[in-house]
Amino acid sequence: MLKRPPQNVKDHVQRRFGDVAANYRRSQVHAAGPDLDRMIAAAALSAETRVLDAGCGAGHTAAAFAGGAGQVIACDFTPAMLAQAKSLARDRGLDNISAQLADVENLPFPGDCFDLIVTRYSAHHWLHPERALAEFRRLLKTGGALLISDIMARENYAQDTFLQTIELLRDPSHVRDYRISEWRDMLKDAGFGCEVLMTFDLSLRFETWTRRMNTPAQHAEMIKTLFNGASADVRRAFRLPARATSGDFEFVIPGAVIRAAVGRN
Repeated sequence: MLKRPPQNVKDHVQRRFGDVAANYRRSQVHAAGPDLDRMIAAAALSAETRVLDAGCGAGHTAAAFAGGAGQVIACDFTPAMLAQAKSLARDRGLDNISAQLADVENLPFPGDCFDLIVTRYSAHHWLHPERALAEFRRLLKTGGALLISDIMARENYAQDTFLQTIELLRDPSHVRDYRISEWRDMLKDAGFGCEVLMTFDLSLRFETWTRRMNTPAQHAEMIKTLFNGASADVRRAFRLPARATSGDFEFVIPGAVIRAAVGRN
């Protein structure tokens, strides 16, 4: 009997990540990284800081911020992911983390209630990022800040198209890796000023990357075909191997950390 397909993109996101939530609990990419260190350094945390981790996934970012903040609310749209975040907090004895099931486009909190909102490797799944940013603007106190770390498409259109294609083949719930210029425009429209704190190339192992998302074998082979047929400039930008074969190999995708604040120039 055929399963009924998801009714919309958000249903698809919930189903896909519900199936692989435990994989993200074990993911070293999500557990640590120089981008997470940069986010913590930029946060100026104290015992009075109230943090929202929007799109918390398996809870690694919430746990990292809980070490210096007074309270962290880990929020996610997928129940299975939120269960992983709760389990991680319990295992680490972090009693200042609470969990909230919610969509970033419609958050169940009163206005002006957070000092800091963070989001890491989540925004490329948001169907309407402008709605999420409007919610963050509503929730931040005066002087509060938003920290975003995510995969960022390059300004080069060919490289942008290549990235979106391999992301979608790996994970059909992917929406878009936005360019930094697009983030600047969206943040400006939402009432934020922003600065890019760092850019980075995220190193990935192909087998780990596809296995984490349970990518179908035929899709993984299609990605390898795209790797092998890529132009020279794309190959350089993503540090693709000379030949993507059945064995494991390493490549990179681009990312950035952005800090946004109300009224910042």
